[in-house]
This record gives sequence, C-alpha cells and structure tokens, in this order.
Amino acid sequence: MIRGLRAVAAAAVLTVSGAVAAFGASAEILRFEDLDGWADDDHAAALSVFLNTCGDLNAPEWQPICGFARSNPDPRAFFELFFRPVLIGGEAPALFTGYFEPELTGSRYPDARFRYPVYRKPPELEPGALWYSRAEIEDRGLLRDRGLELAWVDDPVDVFFLQIQGSGRIRLRDGSAVRVGYGGANGHKYRSIGQELVRRGVYQPHEVSADVIRNWVQRNPTQGRELLQHNPSYVFFRRVTDVPANLGPLGAMNRSITQMRSIAVDPDFTPLGAPVWVEKGGRGPLRRLMVAQDTGSAIKGPQRADIFFGTGEIAGRQAGSIRDPGRMVVLLPIDRAFALAPGG
Repeated sequence: MIRGLRAVAAAAVLTVSGAVAAFGASAEILRFEDLDGWADDDHAAALSVFLNTCGDLNAPEWQPICGFARSNPDPRAFFELFFRPVLIGGEAPALFTGYFEPELTGSRYPDARFRYPVYRKPPELEPGALWYSRAEIEDRGLLRDRGLELAWVDDPVDVFFLQIQGSGRIRLRDGSAVRVGYGGANGHKYRSIGQELVRRGVYQPHEVSADVIRNWVQRNPTQGRELLQHNPSYVFFRRVTDVPANLGPLGAMNRSITQMRSIAVDPDFTPLGAPVWVEKGGRGPLRRLMVAQDTGSAIKGPQRADIFFGTGEIAGRQAGSIRDPGRMVVLLPIDRAFALAPGG
C-alpha cells in the first residue's frame, strides 16, 4: 500500500480535471455548512498534517496556499478561505477501508524459529516488468542464498500481510527495529486470499479477517501454503533509515503519514496532498478532515479511500474491521474547484 512515489503528487493535481471528465464523474461544489460535523473537528491537527506534504505540490494554485499555511493562520479560517468543498462522483456511497503498518518479530539471522525471509528486490528485476509468480519464487527457491534477505521472521503469514500493506517494522530480539518500505514487485496482479476462502466455502464473508486467515494457515500448513500462493503478486522491500521511529511510514509522497489523518486515494480523482473531508458511517462513525497522502492498487474511483490506522497489532485489528459507506469531499483551491465544477 505505502509507496515512495513523490512525483505522482505533482502530476495528480494537474490531471484530476481531465480524469473526472474522461471517466464521466460528476463534480459538485458544496458549502462548508454542508459538511456534517465540520465545525467540531480539530482543524489544527489537519493543518499540521497538510503541511507535511504541502511543500511538494508544485502546481501554481497550490504555492501561495502553502506559503500562507506556514504563517501559523487560524486553521479553520485557513481552510474556509482558500478552499471549496467538491463532491466528486457522489452518485454512489463512498467505500472506506483501513490499512496499517505491521510490526513483526524477527531476527537479522535465520534460526529454527526465524525461518521466513523478507527479501529486497533482485537486481535483474526491471521496474514494471512481469517476473515469476509467488508460487514459482517460493517453490523454485529463486531468491534463496543470494544475499537478498533484509531480515527473518517467525510467521509466513506475517510476511504475506507485510507485502499487502507495503511497509512495516521488524522488531528484533535485541529490542531494536528495522523499518522496511516498498522496494518493487513482480508485476502480477493481487488476488485476495480472503475472497478465495469464501469462494471455497470455508468461511462466510463476514467471518474473514487477518486473524482468521492466520489461524487457518497454521492449522492447515500444506493447504495454507497453497492458499497464500493463490495470490501471485510478490512484493520486495528496502530498508528505510531516514524516518524517525516516532513518525509514521512513508506514503506515496515520500513523507511520513499520520494515524487517522492520512488516507490513500485514487489520484485520478483526488489530488495527492489535498485535504479531504471524510464522513464515514458504520460502526464508529467518523467525521474528520484528512489529507490524501497515499495510494493503493485496490483504491480506485472518486469515492474510495483507505484510512491509515497506525502501527502494530491493535491498529491492524481496527483497520481490518473497516468496510463502511459514507461520503468523501475533496477540498480544492478555489480556482481549481470552479474549473472542475463551473456551475457551482
């Protein structure tokens, strides 16, 4: 999920108008009074997160906004002065899911417990190329004994979910930690093993979670290996050494993302770096101003967002329980908003 792709940010700002037109999505300018719970949010917290990536937005309409944001303005007045809320593709409810940064238990060296490697990208794999599938990589030992191991962990399902999330921390036995980030992939499309368990009749959709999958694989090691290989996608990692331990992992803008304030979006419809008002329903409804600072291969469409829940086991359980409807409204610079929705 979490990717180091800062160049996407600048391009996304410029392509949203064209994408909205090309995909036939509607765009409607709203008033701030139309945003449920707007007055009750912590706008200062949202402004702080916005400032983390604002400097990477090079489009002309963003530069004066970012300059003023650094002058310590009144946070709520700042957003209301420089932006207009735009509902893009609001004909259908939004879909909100959650993601997190896993924390694994591992070792720098293999032993009887820590047997499952986390690999860096092999040098012969070119960016964007289609390489061997997960099953071929594992069954043929294509990465073994090549010095590509970043660390070793004690659970193959942890490695699998680390690959799905795209980054994580590996807590070592001496108390230190290694942070790893996305370093490439084999080019195969992701397939959901949760959906595969449902298709096989093992579980009902509402029963599937990360813990359920983990327990099933542990109880059925042979079938479990085959189940994990149902997903042919294989992700490689790199060491991340320039992010302090107290900050979140790097998102698509190559900046640390923030728990419950950063979201992953489809940059064809939502510019990376833009504030986004989230109205999430379901259990634990949420009304909050967040910032689009990440992307994901499964995050597609104008009303689609993945909420970053933080690091570790608790965050993982919270993120895994989220699949809720609602509405997301993008805050765009005034000129950009009226260019997108001229009748607003």
